[in-house]
Amino acid sequence: MQIVLPGALPDAAIAHELAPHLEKNAPRLATWLARAHADIISAKPAETFCTPYEYWLLRHHGFKAGNGESPACGLAAVYARDTQADFEPDHPLWLAQLVHVAPARDGAALIPASELEISPEESAALYAAAEEYFEGSGFAAEPFDTTHWRLHPPADYRPVCASPALVSITSVNDWWPQDTAGRPWRRLVNELQMLWFNHPVNQSREARGLRPVNSLWLYGGAAPSRLHPSNLADTPRVLRQLQGPALVQDWGSWLMALQQLESDAFAALDASSRVVMTGSDRIVELTPDRQGWLSKLLGSKQDWRRWWSNRN
Repeated sequence: MQIVLPGALPDAAIAHELAPHLEKNAPRLATWLARAHADIISAKPAETFCTPYEYWLLRHHGFKAGNGESPACGLAAVYARDTQADFEPDHPLWLAQLVHVAPARDGAALIPASELEISPEESAALYAAAEEYFEGSGFAAEPFDTTHWRLHPPADYRPVCASPALVSITSVNDWWPQDTAGRPWRRLVNELQMLWFNHPVNQSREARGLRPVNSLWLYGGAAPSRLHPSNLADTPRVLRQLQGPALVQDWGSWLMALQQLESDAFAALDASSRVVMTGSDRIVELTPDRQGWLSKLLGSKQDWRRWWSNRN
């Protein structure tokens, strides 16, 4: 059994203070951690162009970035594989996700498709309106699923794109390239934003209290055949209860979620379990230490606090 816990690693500034609360709220997990071996993996978004959880997912699928690529270029392929969508294994896969973009204090904020409740009918209507705008743009598009279009960019256009999930927790301005090569794509996106501003789909959505779908976010670029998962039968159990509270640094809610996981999930931890924890810029992969009984005997039961507090 493998458990993946996005948001389980608080930043160093608060992690040390939360350690005793973890022992109190999740004693089974703390006991298991005391006997586990930790592999610490750097996952800085500025280098990976994706969230630490997404970077773990890419590693889980055996993806390796090539020269001039960011790890995030494999995310469209992972998405297609995980959703069992149709794709051409040996062709680069670019996806444009339907998103909402709005002005924010630090530039512009992006809301990903997963939070927009887009219906198949809305997606089809937006595509029908946009289709003619691709003519002469150098780009081609076709529906991929309800929340994505498959993009075919010009052969010489190879942007390094951040994942929509990462952009949604940072700022569009941090990841929106202003280079000359990207000018045709920026022009096309701007045209679609104007087209959709008063589109009936968005008028209807706003009347129902929903955010408009007013932009696209491009990501991907790697062929799905570059994924080499080691064990397709071993499906990780991804538990996201800690992710939201960690993102907004609501540590009271984080501890409550941890306590609930203690009874719902951590009771099943044993000597064959594996645990993955992610934070804002790192991943910790934990496996049972077969000599854990010796570590406990020698008094190093609290060693997990070192990597937990990022004090290595």
